[in-house]
Amino acid sequence: MSAYGYEAPLRTMRFVIEEVLAAPRQWEAIPSFADLDAETAAEVLIQAGRFASQVLLPLNAVGDRQGCRLEGGRVRTPDGFPAAWRAFVEGGWPALACDPEWGGQGLPQLLNAALFEMLVAANHAWTMYPGLLHGAYETIAAHASDELKARYLHKLVSGEWLAAMALTEPQAGSDLALVRTRAEPRADGTLAVSGSKIFISGGDHDLSDNIVHLVLCRLNDPAQGEAPAGTKGLSLVLVPTVLPDGTRNTLGADGLEHKMGIHGSATCAMRYDGATGWLVGQPHRGLSAMFLMMNAARLHVALQGLGHAEIATQNARRYAAERVQFGGAIDRHPAMRRTLLDGQAMVEGLRVLMYRAAMRLDEAEHLPDAARRAAAAAEASLLTPVLKAFGTAQGFARASAALQVWGGYGYIADYGIEQTLRDARIAMIYEGTNEIQAIDLLQRKVLGRDAAAFEALLQDLERDAGAALAGQVAAARAAWAAVRSRAEADPSAPLQVADDFLAGVAHLLLVWAWQEMARAARRCNGDDKAWLAEREAVAEHGTAWLLPQADVHWRRVCEGMPLAPEAA
Repeated sequence: MSAYGYEAPLRTMRFVIEEVLAAPRQWEAIPSFADLDAETAAEVLIQAGRFASQVLLPLNAVGDRQGCRLEGGRVRTPDGFPAAWRAFVEGGWPALACDPEWGGQGLPQLLNAALFEMLVAANHAWTMYPGLLHGAYETIAAHASDELKARYLHKLVSGEWLAAMALTEPQAGSDLALVRTRAEPRADGTLAVSGSKIFISGGDHDLSDNIVHLVLCRLNDPAQGEAPAGTKGLSLVLVPTVLPDGTRNTLGADGLEHKMGIHGSATCAMRYDGATGWLVGQPHRGLSAMFLMMNAARLHVALQGLGHAEIATQNARRYAAERVQFGGAIDRHPAMRRTLLDGQAMVEGLRVLMYRAAMRLDEAEHLPDAARRAAAAAEASLLTPVLKAFGTAQGFARASAALQVWGGYGYIADYGIEQTLRDARIAMIYEGTNEIQAIDLLQRKVLGRDAAAFEALLQDLERDAGAALAGQVAAARAAWAAVRSRAEADPSAPLQVADDFLAGVAHLLLVWAWQEMARAARRCNGDDKAWLAEREAVAEHGTAWLLPQADVHWRRVCEGMPLAPEAA
């Protein structure tokens, strides 16, 4: 049997980018991308796929077996991880979608999204180290002083230094209002940061000489008084592992978490003992500054779901074609065919949606027209919680379904799929649990101040909707009216159906993706008619077999069945 492997789905990626989303036409309208064409973008994808499959994939099982270790207060990553990072930096990959002003290549976020899909599929644990880098770059570029930008951005963009995001504390998981880490002003203008953080991905490691921590804390400034209570009193402070004078800062890893998966990712308990830092943005406005990093991270986590679903489904198809039972390969058996087609339809639909979100980020940053930039930013913000929650849930679900194709062999470590399943599970939890994403979607973006973006999305989908999509738009409008009505009587009532509302919206978007895939396949004049026909068949399967699940979610939202009463 073939070993558990990964082949970047370059042909399908190009089909989505060039035919379904017509991204090259978008690039023509953006001065920053005017010199970028489809062939250049395709070469970027080819090289990214080669790095993922040839450099990262061979380290995936190694990292899982070895894990990270704490030696003398410093974290050591698995064999091969530091060398892979050096190769990544030498290839210029950290700079791909960064501003040339800071040494970036200035390429689209869309290509960066495709890159990270491939990296995660090949080696999720290793990809955790650069996973926060772009978000840190964006946060510092948007909110830090000119001095901090000059000191840190070039190093972060090049990948010479890496970054960590320090939010979570033992008592403050999703509820950041409970953060206790403190920052005290010093006479020289720096801040002394003291406190403990947990679950800090890449808080310490041996991939880079310096790690730039962005720490959420409470600024206690005697000149301004005590920080306000709750999230309104949080500030953001840049705390480097190595100070500008070359000395080590007073911070360190107290321990490493022993986790279900992503063993090669250093998940640290961090201690800050009066560590020197600098304020990023305005005092007590740290959470709004941090949202740039968090939103970038959430889209990267959504891509983790896609990467896991892709590698799991890809290997399941290969195994099923080789495994003979009952006189033939099991991919001919109806139950297995259904599983494999379900996976393929979900993967290809999710790819369209995630690449669409990346395109909206490009438009929000680069379009000349301010109104169009704002509309693109609003849609990207709307899509983020849907793709993070639904994409990661599907990454785990498709890995679980794929494991079933191997039967008992899938439960054994030698075959690879059980690691994918374990690695995929964390994505549903970190960067805001999927339940938090559903609440964010419903409260802020559908019932709250950002509701206009949801209406704009529905109108956009209605413009050229086939029958299946038109039905889903109508269902979404009915559900929206139902939760609005219920919220007037009981503001907490919609929260009972937030997960279902998000899943319904995800299916609405998926049927649009499958519709556009099928239309693009019919438009294409490519030589390989069989491959294009397969894209159309995959889209039809998704609409016929996966879309009916949407009815369950919409019905729950509209009926709004009350939960059982709390126990006395």
